Amino acid sequence: MPGRALVFAFLVLAASTAAAQELNPDWLHKIESGDVALEAHTDASGRGGQVRAMIDIAAPPEVVWAAILDCDRAARMTPSVKSCRVLSRDAAGRMELREHVVKWSFLLPALHSTSRLTLEPYRRIAFRCEAGDIKDCEGQWLLEPRDGGKATRVTYDNRATAPFGLPNGMTTMAMRRDVPAALRALRRESVAAAR
Repeated sequence: MPGRALVFAFLVLAASTAAAQELNPDWLHKIESGDVALEAHTDASGRGGQVRAMIDIAAPPEVVWAAILDCDRAARMTPSVKSCRVLSRDAAGRMELREHVVKWSFLLPALHSTSRLTLEPYRRIAFRCEAGDIKDCEGQWLLEPRDGGKATRVTYDNRATAPFGLPNGMTTMAMRRDVPAALRALRRESVAAAR
């Protein structure tokens, strides 16, 4: 039971942090002007990086949701993702196990990661790394309907430990590079699909 309370407290904190970030005038200016608002830094434990980003997309949450979960589009939308594969899915469509292969740099080997996704349709996708080279990560996608459901504000949060004892700065640098590119690609794919 204490574990559930801790998870609940984390979710409340994450949601309230995202809501507070949404009210930040600098972030509002960026996303309302069509840019990506981003904050990335070394995590408090000093073992990896944390990123929070936000973007507005002129497409309904259902369309954005489908684009986020589409493994076939993953490599097109995120520069470091080389492949994505759904390993299993529960019958209710609320849980998935996925494998991603990412390559951050030509100097580094490809990294394999298996993540468990918890799905709250059209609102939230939570993920946690369970196996592979990136063993410690957790985060979420939050989808907030805007403009009467015709648009979506997307907030992305992730905390990941650097694999192979890589310097923390490398993880943070990859997040700063890849997350805005992925969110812009998500917007492109979602807007095209909504037409």
